[in-house]
Amino acid sequence: MTDLQKQGAAAKAASYTLSTAGTAKKNAALEAIANILTERQDEWLSANAADVAAAKEAGMRPAMLDRLTLNAERIAGIVDGVRQVAALPDPIGKVDKMETRPNGLIIGRRRVPLGVIAIIFEARPNVTVDAAALCLKSGNVCILRGGREAIRSNRCVTELMRQALEQAGLPADCISLVQDTSHDTANELMHLDGYVDVLIPRGGAGLIRAVAKEASVPVIRTGEGVCHVYVDDEADLDMAAKILYNAKCSRPSVCNAAECVLVHRDVAADFWKRALPLLDEKGVELRADQEALALLGTRALPAQESDWDAEYDDYILAARTVGGMEEAIDFINAHGTQHSEAIITKNYFKAQRFLDAVDAAAVYVNASTRFTDGGEFGLGAEIGISTQKMHARGPMGLEELTSCKYVIYGEGQVR
Repeated sequence: MTDLQKQGAAAKAASYTLSTAGTAKKNAALEAIANILTERQDEWLSANAADVAAAKEAGMRPAMLDRLTLNAERIAGIVDGVRQVAALPDPIGKVDKMETRPNGLIIGRRRVPLGVIAIIFEARPNVTVDAAALCLKSGNVCILRGGREAIRSNRCVTELMRQALEQAGLPADCISLVQDTSHDTANELMHLDGYVDVLIPRGGAGLIRAVAKEASVPVIRTGEGVCHVYVDDEADLDMAAKILYNAKCSRPSVCNAAECVLVHRDVAADFWKRALPLLDEKGVELRADQEALALLGTRALPAQESDWDAEYDDYILAARTVGGMEEAIDFINAHGTQHSEAIITKNYFKAQRFLDAVDAAAVYVNASTRFTDGGEFGLGAEIGISTQKMHARGPMGLEELTSCKYVIYGEGQVR
């Protein structure tokens, strides 16, 4: 057996223990994780500092460095997220259907864990804890494979969590990290049939598409975020400018950040007068169509066709002028990634039409796309934002990490 096969076998063995551990034991393990991350955060910060230094030397972009960097405040937020997950209702064992058939059989459908979840993600060490906590509470074992940029951070925090699991009386192998960050190991993980029940990639479009194309184990696609904000001719333009600024600039490297703004031509000149001073605060580069360029002048660059499908993960924004809401809807459905889309309008009927017609996991009226998040949706931390339509869509919380089992009670019935 290869090292990864041995890790998969250990994870599978641990999954049989965890699946029947019960809520109290899982919550105790989560509390132990929260405590150890608080008490020994200096170890995690030290490991992260080494990752950040190496990333800077390698020329990592500032927006991606922000994803990688930990500090005391962020760790406190991560720890709080672990405790929020512990406080959430346990979906395992929940019976959502029970009926008696004409032959007297009582047939019920019960929530059960998926089993072993493998997660491939990039330079975000907070994902290591978020994913582990959600998997643990939902009775799933996780095999984590982060990027090389965060390997020191991930090794440190995974070891801390494994120690916490043992303190709580659960197998350390409920949480494990793939130590080798090579493409060969990632490829092997995608084909770990018999051990991995589902694979979830979290990262940029390139990673997600590569995993979906290559993997032989089941995959849940997450995170591709070409998100749009449409500014209608009946929008509150001050509100629209503030929403766009938040959607683009509050954290441009995340998947729910806006990458393209569509502006109705009747209000475009007035809107840009209000939006540009805000976008200038962060030095946002605009890539505009010809009609928008006529208004923006040297403040923007001419957009290329590829800009309408780009996930920049940076202070770059595509800008396009449209003639109305239907044109905006058609454009979004053609170029979006079914993640998060927003309309800014005071017209109720347009808002309802947009909600109905736009094909995305989350559709907003007069609010920023940045709210697409497990915590903001009341799910606790999320394992990712699913952009597919089967099994789970949108922020994936505890219930989305479960499957079902039919349980049947009889009194000697035969067929």
